[in-house]
Amino acid sequence: MKTDLIIIGSGPGGYRAAEYAAGHGLGVVIIDEREAGGTCLNRGCIPTKALCRHAEIIDTLREASALGLSDLSYAIDFPRIRERQQQIVSQLRGGVEQILVKPGITMKHGHVTFRGPRTVAVGDEEYEADNIIIATGARPRMLDCISGSEKNISGSEKRGVRGENSSADENSLAHHSSLHTPRNILTSDELLDIDHVPGRLCIVGAGVIGMEFASIFNSLGSEVTVVEYMKECLPAIDRDISGRLRKSLARKGITFFMQSAVTEIAEGRVTFDRKGKSQTVEADTILVATGRRPNVEGFGLEVAGVEYDEKGIKTDDSMQTNVAGIYAIGDINGRCMLAHAATMQGIHAVNTILGRHDDIRLDIMPSAIFTCPEAAGVGMSEEQCKAQGIDYTCRKAYHRANGKSLAMGEADGMVKLIAAADGRIIGCHAYGSHSADMVQEISALMCRDTTVAQLRDMVHIHPTVGEMLQEAAMMD
Repeated sequence: MKTDLIIIGSGPGGYRAAEYAAGHGLGVVIIDEREAGGTCLNRGCIPTKALCRHAEIIDTLREASALGLSDLSYAIDFPRIRERQQQIVSQLRGGVEQILVKPGITMKHGHVTFRGPRTVAVGDEEYEADNIIIATGARPRMLDCISGSEKNISGSEKRGVRGENSSADENSLAHHSSLHTPRNILTSDELLDIDHVPGRLCIVGAGVIGMEFASIFNSLGSEVTVVEYMKECLPAIDRDISGRLRKSLARKGITFFMQSAVTEIAEGRVTFDRKGKSQTVEADTILVATGRRPNVEGFGLEVAGVEYDEKGIKTDDSMQTNVAGIYAIGDINGRCMLAHAATMQGIHAVNTILGRHDDIRLDIMPSAIFTCPEAAGVGMSEEQCKAQGIDYTCRKAYHRANGKSLAMGEADGMVKLIAAADGRIIGCHAYGSHSADMVQEISALMCRDTTVAQLRDMVHIHPTVGEMLQEAAMMD
């Protein structure tokens, strides 16, 4: 079958690209072996954010007496929490499936294999197109120091990364990434399927995934310990912000061991070196949250001639690979492992195929961490400015001086604006209530090269947490 565009993967990058391309007159075949919606919808952003909402409500109930609500009683019904989580995922998946039956789009389920740079096979059927978009995503990265685990899966991963033609199915690898690990050592995929609240949860890794799960299960009642190799959590966020967020979570009862090198993960314990001494944390459940690796194996990239390594498929700024007409978007290209990055990369790739100009700024990519309190950031951090010798100014505003924050009982937080010498805003980092909303506003302004002086003159609604941006801009 000949079509205009083949898309491999139906996550946010894939299904949005399919809808956009079909809306502009292209015939699209989109292929996925698993559920529509990809990792974000089924095993990532959405089920995690459902849990975040429950954690937020639990925290509010625990602090209700400060709001004049006394003698409240409640019980955590975790099976009901999981049921609601699954209902949300199912509802949204149904919406994606409706998108993928729109005119111009053909959805195929099955394992895909390249037969050449323009042809793929799904079972006994072949599909040909002048343009192909690869959006196969990523899977949790496991560590080599897990005791009692067989290396069958990681071994096949390593063979694929070296470029050998592996017959392993990348989606099966994603689903069974810890198939041969002890039963209480989990990836984020398995932790989202857990049927109980662990009494003691140890999390290896203090990135976005680790920090969000630490916050969630702390609120649900777990005794949470986080072990991290780096000096500070959330390396993509300004260290002033990430450090304050970590201390805020520590005050809620989460134990952090920073600058700690894990030497062994075994069923029931994590051993690590910290300041020259070996320490062990015992846990009922262990989450390995040490990043994700692109799904580059198992569908014949070598046959298509596409170059890749352990970091993903190499692309240019239009998302095109070394093979003309083949594009790679989202986690698979390793540029930015965020769902909204995949979406905009996909639209940008389709625009390239259509010969359409766009003003998408992929260099300005906001991100958020939905801990309690939440954090977010976009653009340069203060550390990056110093490292690159950029002349900058820094302005701060605090939730404790904001009327809406105090009224909500959420006085813990700060926003930090960073501007270049010419006044252009080049970064914003925040933690506390509505941090994602404030960073999103600044992200939009950065796309238009807005200056601090211009932000200062923009009217903001009172009372809102967003007023803090204007307050920061007014600082000399």
